[in-house]
Amino acid sequence: MVKKTAALLLVTALLLSACGDKNETTAEKNQSTTTQDSTKTTTTAVPGSNDDSGHENAANENQAGEAGKAGADAAEVPGTQKDGTQENAAGQNDENAAVPLKYHMNKAYNIVPNEEGTEKKVVLLTFDDGPKKAEWINSLIDTLDKHHAKAIFFVNGYRVKENPDLLKLIHDRGQIIGNHSWDHISLRKEPEAKVKKQIEDVQKIVKDTIGETPVFFRPPFGEGGDVGKKIAKENGLLYMTWSNGSLDWTMKSKGTDNPQKVIQNVMDQLHAGSNILMHELSWTTEALDQLLTKLESKGYTFVDPRSIELEMR
Repeated sequence: MVKKTAALLLVTALLLSACGDKNETTAEKNQSTTTQDSTKTTTTAVPGSNDDSGHENAANENQAGEAGKAGADAAEVPGTQKDGTQENAAGQNDENAAVPLKYHMNKAYNIVPNEEGTEKKVVLLTFDDGPKKAEWINSLIDTLDKHHAKAIFFVNGYRVKENPDLLKLIHDRGQIIGNHSWDHISLRKEPEAKVKKQIEDVQKIVKDTIGETPVFFRPPFGEGGDVGKKIAKENGLLYMTWSNGSLDWTMKSKGTDNPQKVIQNVMDQLHAGSNILMHELSWTTEALDQLLTKLESKGYTFVDPRSIELEMR
């Protein structure tokens, strides 16, 4: 009897011990699962926030081990260059956006490489006398975007006053704003005070409208004179005329072959470093895609205006 009782006690103890181990194992599994779920919640990547210009910003991804992902996210930000230099949507309104200065303008108003080995077969695209119509502006910039090109839009102050939203449109679509005087008058024979006002009033209205001032100046008719050059320099502006004229401004509105004339005029004068003068006109808008395609077929690329030094030499 004693032996049976002892045996029953031993079996009972073993069963209780086994149940305890099972419960502990279950608790450990539950705790492990909870820990894993908590880890998943903790390490979920923080979505990139948007900055004022609407670009994804990976700077908020501060979790440990996220540095690699942050770099990958930054590479996908629109406007980020391959070398890591960020270009914002406005094109030139980010003080931290540094485009390498690879070119300068010579006294013939051609664009010239600063160093041997930099591409010589480049052209500078420019459009004068705006901003006029959203339809034309959007069409021009759609084509520029298609060809991965930047251009300078030289604007008149009185037009900006009439159409501030069109200036913002050019700016917001990543193109460059230039100063083309207030009234589009010849400045060559005007007194210094008037020339100063014609140039500086444009600087002010552009600054007030888009938050920055132009760094390029083109006098109407190419007639700035010595005073125009002086005032431009005082305002940190690179003074330029052009070295390749499309002659689009000479054409009549009923000319059905105007687009082909624009293209032919540019191609006839084409040379390395061409500073091409065009305007916000319907036939220029129509011609632009074919013109840029022809330039590319000749081995030319489109210089980014921001890569041009602001001193002529």
